[in-house]
Amino acid sequence: MDASDLLRGALLQISESDSVRSAVVKAPMSRAVVARYVAGETVPEAVGSAAELQTTHRMTTIDHLGEDVTDRAQAEHTRDVYVALLDALAEQDLAADGRAEVSVKLSAVGQAIPGDGDAMALEHAREICAAAQRLGTTVTIDMEDHTTTDRTLEAVRALRADFPWVGAVLQSYLHRTEADCRDLAHEGSRIRLCKGAYKEPESVAYQDGTDVDLSYVRCLKVLMAGQGYPMVATHDPRLVEIGSALAKHHDRSADSYEFQMLYGVRDLEQKRIADRGHQMRVYLPFGEDWYGYLVRRLAERPANVRFFLRSLATRG
Repeated sequence: MDASDLLRGALLQISESDSVRSAVVKAPMSRAVVARYVAGETVPEAVGSAAELQTTHRMTTIDHLGEDVTDRAQAEHTRDVYVALLDALAEQDLAADGRAEVSVKLSAVGQAIPGDGDAMALEHAREICAAAQRLGTTVTIDMEDHTTTDRTLEAVRALRADFPWVGAVLQSYLHRTEADCRDLAHEGSRIRLCKGAYKEPESVAYQDGTDVDLSYVRCLKVLMAGQGYPMVATHDPRLVEIGSALAKHHDRSADSYEFQMLYGVRDLEQKRIADRGHQMRVYLPFGEDWYGYLVRRLAERPANVRFFLRSLATRG
């Protein structure tokens, strides 16, 4: 395991620390830095960012930050925020044809609530999907840590019975993911492939960055050869080029797959990909609960850490 992998593990450990969370959230310089990676705290701010991105031919998938909700009222509130967000996108003519969609973590809409959490999350996700369908856009169900993978994919299958366009997320750092890709690479299936951003044990996940990358390529080969709609979520230039080459090898049209990157990361590269005629979608998070999201993003790539530290030095 190299230094980058050790740094990633340390950051993921930090993401779970309440004391570090409190210190970072309260730090005066944090808000200014977070503004680069998080599109505000309110629905109007998120909609404004989505509109700005569309002027450069970039689509969006918008995530209302928050997870592991254990209160029913908070889960219902999150559902209501998503419905209000979808309505606001439609009012600005941003949602049509899936140009702006939403990403939903099931733990944010009730999955983590003891007892009937899975049923509650599924019902809330159905209501969000119904709103999206009414407005002509789509929903992607985010993946979280490995303990919820089977339950999340089960919910996706249930949602697709009524909303066949619902997207799923698979993480290449999990040993199981290549097999999951084979199961899900069927016609109409929208799959976002990412590397993974949670601290996972060696028994279920690759720990070495090179192994994660190799798994990503194997999974991407399966998805590009399949009948579904691959969503290539990576900032790695090598993987972007491999994705483009695989799409060309399989004679995929430009509208049969897309690239995805995070808001605030490699902005010029995002524009370059869009300018080359590829579909480029930006993962656009908003909301007050930004800490866990930000630290996991830093853990994904050492370059993100260096950029964040430079931001602290220049803005603090």
